[in-house]
Amino acid sequence: MKPETAAKKLGVYLPATPESFRGSAITREQFAALQSEPPTWLADLRRDGPHPRDVVARKLGVSTSGLARAGVTDALTTEQIRELLAAPPEWLVRERATQAAVRSENTRVKQQRAQKSARSDKTARGDRRA
Repeated sequence: MKPETAAKKLGVYLPATPESFRGSAITREQFAALQSEPPTWLADLRRDGPHPRDVVARKLGVSTSGLARAGVTDALTTEQIRELLAAPPEWLVRERATQAAVRSENTRVKQQRAQKSARSDKTARGDRRA
């Protein structure tokens, strides 16, 4: 697989990986070895960063779109993420609230669909007690 794909699957920021990783294709066997026994550079990147945008967004509890709206375009280290969480700027508070509202709405819609599906299943079986 391409280094970009492998980095994404490993959850690391490609430009921070060693040149040997970025410069050649990764076989399935190599990828499996990286997952099962990560080398020091991979463990360090996962722990300290810099992290790719999707990882930064997840750690901050916002969407990647929220990062873009806030103007966060660079990869962030674990320490930078901790600093943001310790003293959240206004944009982070706003985006976390937005993300919480989205999750709540998704849960509500999922429950509503499940109830509707259960009602239609009972109707299809001829169970009129529902």
